[in-house]
Amino acid sequence: MGTASQIKIGLETETIEYKKSTGELKEAVISIAAILNKHQQGEIYFGVKNDGSVVGQDITDETLRKIGQAVKAHIAPTIYPEITIIKFGSKSCVKVKFEGSRRPYFAYNIPRIRVADEDLVMDQNLYEEMMRKRDNIKYAWEQQISEYTIDDVDDAAFKEYLRKAKEAGRIDFDETDVEIVLDKLELSQGKYLRNAGAALFCDCGINELQMAKFASNERLTFTDIRRFTGPIIELAKKAEQYIIDAMDWKVEIGSGLSRKEIPEIPLEAIREAIINSFGHKMFDMGQSNEVAIFKNRIEIYNPGPFPDGLTPEMFISGRSRPVRRNPLITRTLYYSKDMESFATGLKRIIVACEKAGCRVQFEQQAYGFAVIFYRKNGSDSQNGIENGIENGIENKKTEALNIEDKLKTYTGKKRKNAENILLAIYANCQISISEIKLVTGLSERTIARYLKEFKEKQIISREGPEHGGYWNIL
Repeated sequence: MGTASQIKIGLETETIEYKKSTGELKEAVISIAAILNKHQQGEIYFGVKNDGSVVGQDITDETLRKIGQAVKAHIAPTIYPEITIIKFGSKSCVKVKFEGSRRPYFAYNIPRIRVADEDLVMDQNLYEEMMRKRDNIKYAWEQQISEYTIDDVDDAAFKEYLRKAKEAGRIDFDETDVEIVLDKLELSQGKYLRNAGAALFCDCGINELQMAKFASNERLTFTDIRRFTGPIIELAKKAEQYIIDAMDWKVEIGSGLSRKEIPEIPLEAIREAIINSFGHKMFDMGQSNEVAIFKNRIEIYNPGPFPDGLTPEMFISGRSRPVRRNPLITRTLYYSKDMESFATGLKRIIVACEKAGCRVQFEQQAYGFAVIFYRKNGSDSQNGIENGIENGIENKKTEALNIEDKLKTYTGKKRKNAENILLAIYANCQISISEIKLVTGLSERTIARYLKEFKEKQIISREGPEHGGYWNIL
């Protein structure tokens, strides 16, 4: 058996690139864009020579952060790679796994294409063809055929949708068969669903909803975190209920001791913001829809920037025509009256909030759009707190988990990952690594590394047998 310095992991290909160290970071970023433009996915390894010989390199938190920042800053459209440490023998390397379908991609403002193991400047004709396909609805993400079939359709979600659409009078055919209905709605092709159909009616990874409550007005201390996948309408219902449970409600006593419960934020505005966040999201960014509940506000986040050259005020005033990022999805939701047309969603939110005396703000962010509802008294209701952690430890109400001191050595993305893993453990002390993966979206290798560090830093301990034991936050 050879020494670690003699380990070879194969040759470079059109989807795999090696770099001796992060000293070649700029060249690596160029390779990522070139590979995406040819194959839409690939891998890059730092610490490996061109011939596949593993040499390794020193890796710190700053190393990983530097790679992530370079990719974010110099590749457009934006991608979100998975960056991990991987060992070959005693040598540590960095693996960057990436994917994206929004071609053409630019690196340092230049489009390139992968040919064998070279990154060549893209031909003008190919560039124009990619741009036409990206901008042409015929080639849009929601029109593409997914891996999901008619058999993957969530029966309950489909039946509820069809009932609402027929009651609304916006579907006038009598058929109830899943395959026939989805074909008429142009959401399938044969037995296979288009991406739009899968997003609307399948419990799959296309849609992900992350919801969290915070102990203050800052993203510092969680009291609860949840992550779900599923059909759009089902996730919208979960998001609405999560906010309902967290809000304050006041009771007005009328004549005859009748009671009227009034939420601090109007439900019609919340529903509109939630369904719009799914209908107008940029699905191929691979990011989650988010609901964040703070003491003084509630934020509903849509991954996908606002249309170029437009502002929320232009839609509120009626000066802009509708921009349909996902016309198949929004049209389908229009039939069931979950969404309305004519770009009136923001206006309806404003009107409902003004009537209820609730302040609302629309915030354009670099990679998304947020609707922010400001709370009247700046505190969670007792009902919302007591319904905090879904799978919490028996007989224990939710409480703020202050982990500032425990995690003071973690910063940036690593800090967020550490918080999410600890919150998963806090919610279920018997949770497995594979279950933590489902909750956090991190790889099992990454989770195992964090858990090892937590034990070494005496943040957590493992009690009981390997199978059947539990985690203890010290």
